[in-house]
Amino acid sequence: MSLTPDEIAAVRSWVIHEDAHVLVLNKPAGLSSQGGRVRAHTLDDLLWAFARSNGKRPELVHRLDRDTSGVILAARTKPAAGFLGKAIQSRKLKKTYLALLAAAPEPRSGRIETPLLRREIGRESHMRVAAPDEAGAQASTSLYRTLSATEEAALVELSPLTGRMHQLRVHMASIGRALVGDARYGGALTLAGAPAPRLMLHASKLTFPHPEGGERTVAAPPPADFLALARSAGLGTQGLA
Repeated sequence: MSLTPDEIAAVRSWVIHEDAHVLVLNKPAGLSSQGGRVRAHTLDDLLWAFARSNGKRPELVHRLDRDTSGVILAARTKPAAGFLGKAIQSRKLKKTYLALLAAAPEPRSGRIETPLLRREIGRESHMRVAAPDEAGAQASTSLYRTLSATEEAALVELSPLTGRMHQLRVHMASIGRALVGDARYGGALTLAGAPAPRLMLHASKLTFPHPEGGERTVAAPPPADFLALARSAGLGTQGLA
């Protein structure tokens, strides 16, 4: 994979933690983690900037949606990838997200335990809520907590306890609080009169077991577009940047 000097500089600037085993980056919005149908480099491709002399490069161990910004974890070695893969299967990664809503949830904090079902529409994958006994339904649990709210907007903290595709987006939509900028699941495209530039979802913190033992917690501040929209809506963002 041939990368330009600018691409190499960009992906290196996103590093928020690295050691011999893991690499953690603050992914910008608008960049696909892997695959994708757009003919452009993905984050997976850009990890060639960290290739070792043996020709091996870090391997992503989870994904973020293209328009979601924030913390994403990669393994630098095959043993680390295996270790982290097992940790994910055992649900030992603790993820925290920030999201903007057009109104605060009621109640202001809670737990959503609605099963989800994946479906293919053309070349796109979607998720929808499902009955627990529906064929293919996956048990899914999310926590939410309102951090700041006005009559027209809310800043919430979201924690997925399971790792389904689009889980937080569909769960919040299921309680009538779709994320701002989330056109796929019915989210408002403006917040307090200001246009939303994208899906307003940011992976702010990740706690994970480390191959050397113990846990590591890595955090990433929200990007400028997220903070600007929150502040224009009158939401408190102290301690986020």
